[in-house]
Amino acid sequence: MRVVLTGGGTGGHIYPALAIAQQCETEGLDAEFLYIGGKRGLENKIVPEEKIPFESIDITGFRRKLFSLENFKTINRFIQGVKTSKQLLKEFKPDVVIGTGGYVCGPVVYAAAKLKIPTIVHEQNAIPGLTNQFLSGYASTVAVSFQDSVNRFPRSKHVMFTGNPRATMVQNANRERGLASLGLPAAAQIVLVVGGSRGARALVEAMVQIAPLLKQNNPAVHYVFVTGEIYYEEIRERIRDAVGSFPYYLHVLPYIPNMPEVLAATSLLVGRAGASSLAEVTSLGTPSILIPSPNVTNNHQEANAWALQKAGAAEVLLERELTGESLLARIDKVMSDEEVRQNMSKAATSLGTPQSAFLIVEEMKRLSGVLSR
Repeated sequence: MRVVLTGGGTGGHIYPALAIAQQCETEGLDAEFLYIGGKRGLENKIVPEEKIPFESIDITGFRRKLFSLENFKTINRFIQGVKTSKQLLKEFKPDVVIGTGGYVCGPVVYAAAKLKIPTIVHEQNAIPGLTNQFLSGYASTVAVSFQDSVNRFPRSKHVMFTGNPRATMVQNANRERGLASLGLPAAAQIVLVVGGSRGARALVEAMVQIAPLLKQNNPAVHYVFVTGEIYYEEIRERIRDAVGSFPYYLHVLPYIPNMPEVLAATSLLVGRAGASSLAEVTSLGTPSILIPSPNVTNNHQEANAWALQKAGAAEVLLERELTGESLLARIDKVMSDEEVRQNMSKAATSLGTPQSAFLIVEEMKRLSGVLSR
């Protein structure tokens, strides 16, 4: 089976695609992959590191101001992207094309549909993005991460609830390895505050405000602040100025390379509400306080976050309400009540879809005719 993967811009669009490739390997499928990404996205670095053949096209998204020079350039890039995609697809001859989000999916999946190649579009967020809404009228199948999203694609030929394949990738993450990587004892309880791989200014500012307010009422609790590399030096120095020497229970890091393992050891996550992150916490049953980014298209992170709060798996704190004091009050409320954490964990697990990548690969087989061979 020959498979084209496409998706990019952020890790949230890339890692689900890689999870699908990993599932094919886990199942022992004889699958050959080509990844088509954008010239400007993180996929240029991440995908080649996974030893998957990679090609790129030049594509950007539309600006909010409809009649602008950049939007005319985007239309031209889309047209050229379709031409380039058709050429790449004719050369590779895939049995199926899978798009996992981002602007680059537009020309690639559209080109595949025009060439009569079976296609799957995966929508990770509770509210569909413009690209996937457009593609839903052409794709063979639309796969969604939230059950409530099934009815948001009235133009689609076939919609199925699969969850996010990132959940499959992290389901067996090892708690002990997560603790060991941080140098923490087996009994440690971790409050993990994550600003994201590129950092989030509002969250890291809250870290600075929280640091001098921390009190060690429970000696087992450790606070791990992940700033993102761009803010690390600045935030570490500001926290040092605020607290003096770092107490043993406060850890400030630029990034965590083994995030699933650390999440498996985490008692409470504080972070954004990106789709891949939520797939991880629900697969692992990690309670969370979610601070959705207000700077994303369609405000989809807020919709994602409210979906988890509605189920009892998370608490939502909007960025406009975020201060060190307000966040610490939420943290203390959850960490002081083990029953609350257990109930949040159960609710998160009930939303998890560890079978997600398997379901998508089964749909790949169906569309490509592998199941009938």
